[in-house]
Amino acid sequence: MATRVVVAGAGGRMGARIISQITSGEDMTLSGALEREGFSGLGDDAGQAAGVGPLGVLFTSDASSLEGDVIISFAIPEASLAHARLSAEKGMGIVIGTTGFSPAESEALVRIGETIPCVHAPNMSVGVNAAFRLIEEAARLLGDGYDVEVLETHHNQKIDAPSGTAVRMGEILARALGRDYPGDAVFHREGETGKRPKKAIGMQTLRGGDVAGEHTVYFFGQGERIEITHRATTRDNFAAGATRAARWVIGQKPGVYDMSDVLGI
Repeated sequence: MATRVVVAGAGGRMGARIISQITSGEDMTLSGALEREGFSGLGDDAGQAAGVGPLGVLFTSDASSLEGDVIISFAIPEASLAHARLSAEKGMGIVIGTTGFSPAESEALVRIGETIPCVHAPNMSVGVNAAFRLIEEAARLLGDGYDVEVLETHHNQKIDAPSGTAVRMGEILARALGRDYPGDAVFHREGETGKRPKKAIGMQTLRGGDVAGEHTVYFFGQGERIEITHRATTRDNFAAGATRAARWVIGQKPGVYDMSDVLGI
């Protein structure tokens, strides 16, 4: 039986790519397309809007009417928390790709995860999660003899900085190097800054155009440097990871998981 998926934020760019992924195989079906009140496309066919043809599933803001096995949510933190509460009420699993959660919002998600299985990851890309492992191993091998900097680039519509993926990279580097994140992170440099602190983890951000997402971790040594880069050229890799997580989360025990659990790494 096909897994029934509700896509929250279905009218956005990521929502469209997720709907495309859902309809590309035979093991998943779109059972709901949730959007905010005031969304201009309410009542329109979500499949038609996503470019995959009519599916008979209309955009709606009425969350109580939705049924399915799992929700996939890419939205602002407040909305994704509401989607998680909806999942708990209906006994559904949830996959959340939202970034920018505050500590209080993260704690609220953990409490919701005590009743339902939830995958929450700053980046659903399989390649990015492989990069997480690579930078962790590189940091352990290189140690304190190399200066570490993280540079991330995204499109001009992204509302949080640094990206959730960059934050996860900073956390991984801090853990591997015995440092503190965000305590040792440097988010801004201007004027006479003095020498670079030995334990600094630089976190630099670029915004422009339609860049889907680029992340580079630099390890600067004496006379050499190592760069580990992931570049996303479309959102399809994020959507594929999200649907992979949706397949995996069904039947899991309650808890908050990440993509390393989904991928078994």
